[in-house]
Parts: sequence; structure tokens; C-alpha cells
Amino acid sequence: MAQFFVRCIVYIGCMILSWYALGALNFEKMLRKDHVVQAQLLYFMMVMALAYLCGSFLLAFMYHSI
Repeated sequence: MAQFFVRCIVYIGCMILSWYALGALNFEKMLRKDHVVQAQLLYFMMVMALAYLCGSFLLAFMYHSI
């Protein structure tokens, strides 16, 4: 049960950090005009993918180094 909470905290923390980090990029220059919903969906998917990759790396590093 404790491992579940650790995993949740790591993934949520990585999601917040990836959201913050992707805020530094200027996506408006890459996207087409009048496609706001698609741009928001793409941004959300990028945040989730980056958070999953970073969280998986941290968890693997944490559990395999013990």
C-alpha cells in the first residue's frame, strides 16, 4: 500500500514539473491558427507522456538502486 502512494506522489510530482517545464516553450509558432482545442489536447498529452517517462525513470532508479 505504501508503494502505491509513493508511485502516485512521484507521478503527480513529475506531472507538475513537466507542466511547469513545458511552459517555457513557445508553441504558438508551431501550431495552426484556430486549432485551440487540438493544441490544448496536444499540450496535455505531452505533459502526461513526459511525466510518465520521468516518473518511470525515477521509480526504476529508486527501486533498483536498493
